[in-house]
Amino acid sequence: MTALTLSTSSAATVRADAVVVGVAKGAKGVVVAPGAEAVDKAFGGKLAAVLETLGASGAEGEVTKLPAADGLKAPVVLAVGLGEAPGKDDGYDNEALRRAAGSAARALTGSKKAGFALPVEDAEAAAAVSEGALLGAYSYIAHRGNGNGQNAKGAKKNDAKSAPLAEVALLGTKPRDKEFKAAAERSQALAAEINRARDLINMPPNDLDPKAFAAEAQAAAKEFGLKVEVLDEKALKKGGYGGLLGVGQGAATPPRLVRIAHTHAKATKTLALVGKGITYDSGGISLKPAGHNETMKCDMSGAAAVFAAVVTAARLGLEVNVTGWLALAENMPSGSATRPGDVLTMYSGKTVEVLNTDAEGRLVLADALTRASEETPDAIVDVATLTGAMVLALGNRTFGIMANDDAFRTSVHEIAEEVGEQSWPMPMPSELRKGMDSPVADIANMGERMGGGLVAGLFLKEFIGEGITWAHLDIAGPAFHEGAPWGYTPKGGTGSAVRTLVRLAERTAAGDLG
Repeated sequence: MTALTLSTSSAATVRADAVVVGVAKGAKGVVVAPGAEAVDKAFGGKLAAVLETLGASGAEGEVTKLPAADGLKAPVVLAVGLGEAPGKDDGYDNEALRRAAGSAARALTGSKKAGFALPVEDAEAAAAVSEGALLGAYSYIAHRGNGNGQNAKGAKKNDAKSAPLAEVALLGTKPRDKEFKAAAERSQALAAEINRARDLINMPPNDLDPKAFAAEAQAAAKEFGLKVEVLDEKALKKGGYGGLLGVGQGAATPPRLVRIAHTHAKATKTLALVGKGITYDSGGISLKPAGHNETMKCDMSGAAAVFAAVVTAARLGLEVNVTGWLALAENMPSGSATRPGDVLTMYSGKTVEVLNTDAEGRLVLADALTRASEETPDAIVDVATLTGAMVLALGNRTFGIMANDDAFRTSVHEIAEEVGEQSWPMPMPSELRKGMDSPVADIANMGERMGGGLVAGLFLKEFIGEGITWAHLDIAGPAFHEGAPWGYTPKGGTGSAVRTLVRLAERTAAGDLG
């Protein structure tokens, strides 16, 4: 994990491999952002002109490196674009700062230390820069070779040139100020757990099956003082968890249901988080077509997000009880796999006709949602890479939010936007429920093709306990990024929804959600 330090040093005096400054697109060209005054002075007040000569425009995420001028201790200046310059009385948007810091940290891969002289007028801006830098410095290296024919699990995991930036020094901050210290500590805990989620998502499925995922939860529980319970296949069978067992029965590795909980003595509210944890999704008997299998190790991104959020709540000591439910299974085709047409008896007692075994996420979530409802939490939020339909509707960077309470859906949406996660509230049209009527069971796991993401939400709603506020986050788009890295978003697992869940827990602890 990249180290983070608060520093009173200026951009001119910091001893580092590089100093990072911000630039923006002004009405008349490149504008140097606050924090870079000392660097601009070293260039005789012509830093913007020099950058323009090198082709810089200040566009968001644009990175320009140049040799440092005399008077600077660092040998390299890295200018990163912040996008459009704000108005005279406005500051830079926190998400713009977060993305810029991420781009800069990634561009400094292989460096030991960088001083970040981006605009940090207050603790909130400092938190954004810290988060962006720590998330942008991430890389998954567990399975890389070291160039000598040895696997990365051997003595040498990575060479110096591809190692993540080792230390981020946040310049122009107040190390002794309580707000700045708290912001830095929160950013470090949050980034560490988002990166833990990313590691799990990127882990190959032959290394992360339901049993191995459960072991990861047990290890974290021991480290951070969490309560953990793991239901194995025998306990699931005894308890009647037909959804989890039905999805997992075709795999060589059996399913698990993990309960991991952070509790606080002063807590008055309880938040239950439920995550879809399909460690590999082949589609089962309803096999996915060619070209759709390669990234299906990411189908446990919801469970990874829930896991990371619970651990973050514990690390931050939040005065709220946060219980995570990880519904873990592998969806594989075999002679013992569930077939289209089979009927499963769920943990709730409802029967489900399985019309498509590739609509398996809702089956494991249904069992976990029912179990979570038994503890009567103040609210339940489930997170899942649930439907391709949601990706078609909202694209690759935005997750959908559904809920049985409009005010709660609005709150979750506002929180997501506040922390920099793109989301959009989605409806739950009652007329779509009829499409899931089954002639042989209480409900089918498929309905109308059009509006498939909404149909999946309506299915899950059937398994929420009476009177419990609930929201569903379909993160199928942003959970796994297949393109080139951008901002603080890496290629591969992103850790989508962790920031939203953590801020939701913080708001609940503060009593801001009623």
